[in-house]
Amino acid sequence: MLQTFIDIVHIFVCMVLIGVVLLQQGKGGGMGAAFGGGTAQVFGGRGAGNILTRVTAISAAIFMLTSVSLAYLSSSGDRALKARVTQEASRKHGDKGVLKERTKEATPPTEGVVPAPSGEPTPAPPSSSTP
Repeated sequence: MLQTFIDIVHIFVCMVLIGVVLLQQGKGGGMGAAFGGGTAQVFGGRGAGNILTRVTAISAAIFMLTSVSLAYLSSSGDRALKARVTQEASRKHGDKGVLKERTKEATPPTEGVVPAPSGEPTPAPPSSSTP
């Protein structure tokens, strides 16, 4: 939600910044002169330089802030993903250790069992003890 809002503001400010830069009067007159050269009449004797400079500076500052904010939000998602992967990996390694212990407990003792030639275990013959 926050990232979507910042995306919208970022794109809007980008468009405003492009428009304001194109309207500024450069050495050759720029786009400001293309609109009839009436900028001196609308904005006073100094022209649109003062207000366009302010709008450019404000737009550039907002653009930079939104860029940094979007970069931070993107990297925080990466950090959360790394933490989740690390947690899953430790969980898997922990389960393997528990699994090994469980298989050791579940394995019957092999004492007294002699393997048969076919590979199947057979019980060892009872020891003959004379009373």
